[in-house]
Formats: sequence, C-alpha cells, structure tokens
Amino acid sequence: MLALVAAFAFANEAPARTGTDAACGVGLYQFGDGRQVDIGNSDEERLRWRTWEGRTGSLTETTPGHWTSRLGWTERSDGIDVRFDCPAGTLRFDGKEGRRVGLRTLDTRFQGAGVALAGRLVMPPGDGPVPVVVLVHGSEDFSALEFYAHQRLFPGQGIGVFVYDKRGTGKSGGQYTHDYLLLANDAIAAAREARRLAGDRATRVGYLGTSQGGWTAPLAARIEPVDFVIASYGLAVSPLDEDREAIVYDMARQGHGPEIVAHAMEVADATAAVMLNGFRGGYERIEAVRAKYGDEPWFPHVRGNITGHLLDMPEATLRAQGPVLLDGIPLQYDPMPVLRNLDVPQLWVLAADDRAAPIGETLRRLARLQAAGRPITTAVFAGTDHGIYQYEQTADGDRVSTRNPEGYLRLLADFIRDGQVRTYLDYGASVSVSTSAATKGDGGN
Repeated sequence: MLALVAAFAFANEAPARTGTDAACGVGLYQFGDGRQVDIGNSDEERLRWRTWEGRTGSLTETTPGHWTSRLGWTERSDGIDVRFDCPAGTLRFDGKEGRRVGLRTLDTRFQGAGVALAGRLVMPPGDGPVPVVVLVHGSEDFSALEFYAHQRLFPGQGIGVFVYDKRGTGKSGGQYTHDYLLLANDAIAAAREARRLAGDRATRVGYLGTSQGGWTAPLAARIEPVDFVIASYGLAVSPLDEDREAIVYDMARQGHGPEIVAHAMEVADATAAVMLNGFRGGYERIEAVRAKYGDEPWFPHVRGNITGHLLDMPEATLRAQGPVLLDGIPLQYDPMPVLRNLDVPQLWVLAADDRAAPIGETLRRLARLQAAGRPITTAVFAGTDHGIYQYEQTADGDRVSTRNPEGYLRLLADFIRDGQVRTYLDYGASVSVSTSAATKGDGGN
C-alpha cells in the first residue's frame, strides 16, 4: 500500500509529460572532468536534473532556452542555471559545458503475462561485456520509459538497464494492477527480453525493485532465478502489517506511549476488518472505535498508510471507491516463504526514517534470514525517508526531500557488478551495512 495514501486523498501526483521543447534536452551529459548530470522529464512542465552523487533539482524555463533550478523538491533556488543546445547535443550547467553521452538504446515490445509490454534496453557505449539490471516498478501508475532516470544514470557508469512500462501504464497494454504474482511474471518476461537483446554483452542480469517492487522482484527471482535482487525501500512484511507499523511509527513521533499505541492498534484492527471484507461490511467496528476513542487527543494522530484515510471518509464513499483503489492488492501477502527459500543474492536498502514503510520489523526479519544463512546484505541510510531521500523538516513537521545520499547509487552499482558491497566508508558515514556469511567475499563488510 506504499502509494495508496495519494489515491485515497484523491491527489494523483503522477508526472505529466513535459512539452516537446523541454523533452529535447532529456539525456545524460558528461563534463570535461568526467562528471555527469542526467536531465529527465518531471511534472508541471518542469525537468529534473540528477547526478551520480545524489544531488538533484527541478528545472523551470524562465525565459526561452534558459532554465533555473530549485534545490531537491523544495521551492528554493540553488543558484544553478541551465541552457540547452539540442541540435549540438550540449548544455551549459552551472557554467560548465556538458556533451550528451551516446548511450546505445533499443526500444522493444515483448509479451508479458498475457499482455504486450513496452520496454527499452539502454547500454553503455561500446561493445564490451556489462551487467544488466531490470528496473521493477513501485506502485506508481505513470510511464517508467518516460520518467525513470536510472535508465541513463547506470549506463553512464558501465551498467546496462532494461526499463519497461508496467501493465496499464505508458505504452504497455493490459490493466493497471497491484497483483504481485502477475507483476512478477511480467518482470520475468522483462528479464528474458533483456537477456535476448543484450546477447553476449550481458554478464549478469538481475532486478532492482523499488518500494512495491520489494515484494515483486524477490517473487520473480524465486519463480525464475536471476543473478541478483536489489530491494530498495521495500518491505519484508505484508501490506496490512505495513499500515500497522506506520501507525506505530506515527504515534511514537507524537510522543505516545505503549498504552496509547495499543488503543491505536484497535483502530487498525477495525479498518483492517473493512478492507478484508472488500469494503462490503465491518463498518460497525470503525464506528465502535470512533465512539470509544474519537474524542481522545491522540485519535487524530492515527494515520498509517491507509487507516487515517479510511477514518476520514464516509461509509458510502468507502463502499463505492475502496474496492477500486485496493483492487488486486494482496493485503495479507507474506513475503517470508519466498525470502526463506530464495538462493539469489539480495541487497536490501532501507531508509532509517521511512514514514511510508517503517523498517523495524523488516530489519528484524532480514537479520533472522541472515543468521539462517540466506545470502542477504542490508544497508540502512540514516537521515533518509522513503525513496532513500534526505530531507528538510518544515515548521509543521512535514518533510521535503532534497537529495539521495552520496553513496546510494554507488552501493547499488557495486552489488549489480559483482554481488558485493565494500566497507561502509565507501558509501558515506550515514550508512550501516550488514552482510550474511553466505554473501561475504573479498569486498564484503
């Protein structure tokens, strides 16, 4: 349920494609010192720049051909100006000239689980052997082909990428769904297509699943093994448990103790009853906890991923819209049987301050799997929220994302290349890495 908060709030923030003039600047550019910047599509007629080191900003065209940048997702200027010369394949970024990198791109259509999917293989320049990572989606409902920056950032570092529009989005057929098994079979088809197109250049092929993809990618690898799996800001608990853990996290942030948290769990039980009933019944349980606790000062703090929105909406609205919004989500899906029996090396990257997907129980479960000999490495980035984004805190307690930590993409790349991570010092002081005996090698921690 990682992205359903927006759905229940009726605030679909999926990006809209930028105009043709803006799109001509989309690409990966390299400066004279070897550093690179990616320019990608964003929302509201903006572009977004990103660097391998994790910096990012949104670009707005202030005068024809002249773009100014705002830091991260804030509305605060960072002083960076950008100008594009699309015919020449160059840009001026913060006073430095960069030239577009000639990545090798091949668009394709392939058969997923009963539907035609649109995909793209992006390879580094040259003909040498490289690992290939298949990008497995979160719960977003927009086009990965249009908006995923990783399809250029990784090839700029010598790693091939296969990106595809999930069913029901972008140029792919079928109906949008949260069905993990269906999505896993689509991912398997994508990995096969990646191997076919990459041919002899592919040394290793595996998955990078983000958010909801942390459920989908391991399931796909269990059905048909690959060389590696990365789950970034995903979870090893069920969607229902995710909601409960998010409520516990919210209550703790508000300073409430165990007794109040126990009362909040009664509220979570009531909303779960409605969801498990397919929104056809169970509403009396919500009314019962509302009557019991509704006047308590802590009651408005019960939010989680979905419970708070159910409490805000009238029964008639929930009956009509709930089944559509949660269609296909296996609320009680338990990922542990898959993870206990998955021999593929895994890297789990988690955000220490993740409010959408709190990591406490996931970390405990992964530690038990490591102790049992499963080939799992975990990396936790301190001071980051969902998406492994560092953030600023506003006066009202909200958070605004600013950037990825400097070592985040480097950590992913090392694991993609050889299934190893180096010492935590290689990825910055904010990350803590734990590696099971089954995955330790010359580069392990």
